Amino acid sequence: MPTPSMEDYIEQIYILINEKGYARVSDIAERLSVHPSSVTKMVKKLDEEDFLHYEKYRGLILTEKGEKIGEKLVYRHDLLETFLELLGRDKDAIYEEVEEMEHHLSWDSIFRIGDLVEYFKEDENRLKRLREIQKQNAHKHKLF
Repeated sequence: MPTPSMEDYIEQIYILINEKGYARVSDIAERLSVHPSSVTKMVKKLDEEDFLHYEKYRGLILTEKGEKIGEKLVYRHDLLETFLELLGRDKDAIYEEVEEMEHHLSWDSIFRIGDLVEYFKEDENRLKRLREIQKQNAHKHKLF
């Protein structure tokens, strides 16, 4: 399994390839706010671990293994964003919160969250009831 840092790279490479058809070192560096030299170092490591194929000056492609993991990582990120939206979190805070959460949850927990999201999406009344409970408990959730 890839490390959390490797996951961040694989996820961004997967997204770039699906958006643009390719992923360049400079694009990855920009997305992750790191130096291109750091990207090159990680890309070489990902190549050694068979997550992608990298040829200097020619670009990179995800292997089948890298593609499968990239797809799961994007699913995890999107699922957690949806979950936090369902909980009523402020949309402006969701992305950063997901970035903090995603590496700390097991895949089993991710799949259970997926079940919960599906449960709430199946019946709008469940979501309405959740909002009612949140209103009732709003005074309990104030920190100060």
